[in-house]
Amino acid sequence: MTDHPFLSLTWTDPVTGRQGHLVIDRLVRGVASGGLRMRAGCTLSEVAGLARGMTMKEALHYAPDAPAGGYIPLGGAKGGVDCDPRDPAAYGVLVRFLRAVRPYVETMWATGEDLGLTQDTVDRAAREAGLVSTIQSVYRLLDDETEARRRLAAAFAVEVDGIGLDELAGGCGVAEAVLTALDRTGKPHAGTRVSLQGLGTMGGATARFLSRAGLLIVAVADVKGTIANPRGLDVDALLAARDGHGAVDRAALRPEDTELPGDAWLSARAEVLVPAAVSYAIDTDDAALIGARWVVEAANMPVLPDAEALLARRGVTVLPDVVVNSGTNAWWWWTLFGDIGADADEAFARLRGSMRDLVGAMLTRAEADGTTPRAAAHAIVAERLPLIAERFGESG
Repeated sequence: MTDHPFLSLTWTDPVTGRQGHLVIDRLVRGVASGGLRMRAGCTLSEVAGLARGMTMKEALHYAPDAPAGGYIPLGGAKGGVDCDPRDPAAYGVLVRFLRAVRPYVETMWATGEDLGLTQDTVDRAAREAGLVSTIQSVYRLLDDETEARRRLAAAFAVEVDGIGLDELAGGCGVAEAVLTALDRTGKPHAGTRVSLQGLGTMGGATARFLSRAGLLIVAVADVKGTIANPRGLDVDALLAARDGHGAVDRAALRPEDTELPGDAWLSARAEVLVPAAVSYAIDTDDAALIGARWVVEAANMPVLPDAEALLARRGVTVLPDVVVNSGTNAWWWWTLFGDIGADADEAFARLRGSMRDLVGAMLTRAEADGTTPRAAAHAIVAERLPLIAERFGESG
């Protein structure tokens, strides 16, 4: 990968003065894929790092020797708006940002929900900004646009236990990454303890799949603090008590559940730690508190490099975000391009198989090279990107 993105821009909202950023790391077949986040403090450098991560995710899900499917890689991109999504002015800022970057969405940037935003909110704002769809730049790559759009709409209408399939796909992938790591070391699923930061779309779905696999969710952190129970939390009750931003109504807690400070999830007695909320969540001070065997990055860029190095020296394995949370992106494109239908069982089976292959290949490479899983993932990407560029064309 080159050191510089294909495109990088910063927009200033004429009404509030808040800023939005768009980075297109590279184009493949003239298009880049990556979500749009909204959080106070979002920076251009953060968005650039996320865009580079999207390039890696697209490359990792390209299997050069596998039978050809409808979906082949896109490039990587990301958008970010520096605004608290709870701010009353946030929706107007979002609409104006999308209106400003509309030419890029129409021609080269396929986007969707990310941290702080739901897909419904993004879609509604996109319509107000005059866009046909947030993924309309991909339509020209489809054999049958009408059928593809129908298939994706049908998939978004699928619910499992009252939860949308689109909200479950990413967490299914994260959970499978955890289970793959446990299986490689012979660690039983039943009774393995998990602590999570974040119970939004990704964290909530991850907790759901892991609890159904027999693992104990012993701590969950949200904006109000940490909820803990060493014998396991009632995950379904907590999921049902969330607001639109993943905060849990404490009235749903049982008498045996305890409320602890916000950072208590880091030091919870658990084998698996899942940061599933914000970027840059774990620094070196935080790393010193961690007693888990695995840190599984469901969020984007949650573990700072110095913290990861410290954890590695202590024998703690960090499974990187570019692999772990790539399932949502893959599910979108497998569905749109017709590799899977609008069916939950088919989607989960494809996600589990792909994630198990990816995590297994990454860990095998890390062991063979004597390096970290993140370095192994980068090595796999470095081998695949030239093939993608040669076969499909690439810019950036």
